[in-house]
Amino acid sequence: MLKKKLLLSVVMSALLVTAAAGCGNSDGKKTESEGSGNQTEKKSYKIAISQIVEHPSLDATREGFLAALKDAGITEGDNLNVEYKNAQGDSANNLSIAQKFASDKDDLVLAIATPSAQAVVQQVKDKPILFAAVTDPLDAKLVSDLDKPGGNVSGVSDTNPLAVQKLMDFVAKNFPNVKSVGLVINEGEPNAVVMSKNAEEALSKHNIKLVKAAVTNTSEVKQAAQSLVGRADAIFITLDNMVVSGVDTIIQVANENHIPFFSSDRDTVEKGAFATVGFKYYDHGYQVGQMAVDILKNGKKPGDMKVTMQEKLDLILNLKAAAAQGITVTDEMKNEVEDKEKNIIQ
Repeated sequence: MLKKKLLLSVVMSALLVTAAAGCGNSDGKKTESEGSGNQTEKKSYKIAISQIVEHPSLDATREGFLAALKDAGITEGDNLNVEYKNAQGDSANNLSIAQKFASDKDDLVLAIATPSAQAVVQQVKDKPILFAAVTDPLDAKLVSDLDKPGGNVSGVSDTNPLAVQKLMDFVAKNFPNVKSVGLVINEGEPNAVVMSKNAEEALSKHNIKLVKAAVTNTSEVKQAAQSLVGRADAIFITLDNMVVSGVDTIIQVANENHIPFFSSDRDTVEKGAFATVGFKYYDHGYQVGQMAVDILKNGKKPGDMKVTMQEKLDLILNLKAAAAQGITVTDEMKNEVEDKEKNIIQ
């Protein structure tokens, strides 16, 4: 009889334990044993992108930036929400975009091009900022020290002073009949002014004059290019967002008048300029994207991240553009191209 009571007591205790376990999740939450395991919720990110205007170089920068994030497992539509705003070259739009981003909750803000970066840096104070496609971060007052930016800002400059110098040296060496180079420029854009001074200094060493044709909006680009016909033996443009936006008209003028046309970016050469010393803006954006990954995933602070620039430069030639502009491409010119497979565009 005692054994039966003892057995009954054990069975009742087991039932009570089971019932207690069943009631323990009355709030509907799963325990680890019910399937949650050690899994943690996937972290998601929100990034805001401000871009001053649409043109191939800036668009390629944005694409490269997002590609670097994707390669690191931060993918738009999955764990990344991107708010992209384009100012369409309008300063008022540019400012309002920066003001909006200042009040939003973002994990990081990317500013593409100098005007966008200046507006964002002025307005956004409480979240990480990276810039891209900026010629001179110091002159633009984005940072006060390239090695130790401090604050919440860093990025990658899209120029190396040697690029313009090497291109001007190439012009002087291979175009002995060029005594003047025409420059279509928006002098309200700081990066364009800095690069034009660099070009002027490089050309003066070869006794070549720089002739400027100023514009205040993209619609004036064609007229400015036409004004250089008869006044300049070649045409050159800097990383000038307003001018690059209207570059098709410069290509047209150069081709119609057989004037050699040189640019400061690869994308413009691919479109129809003859030559540049440069790089791919997709790669430039990718480099900035890798910095963003360090910030988002590794907790790096922009102020502790050195502002870098493009170190690897190469001469890039467009042979179809050469034919259209009446240029005879010599073996000597081609031999100056290091990566002939990628940088001699047929």
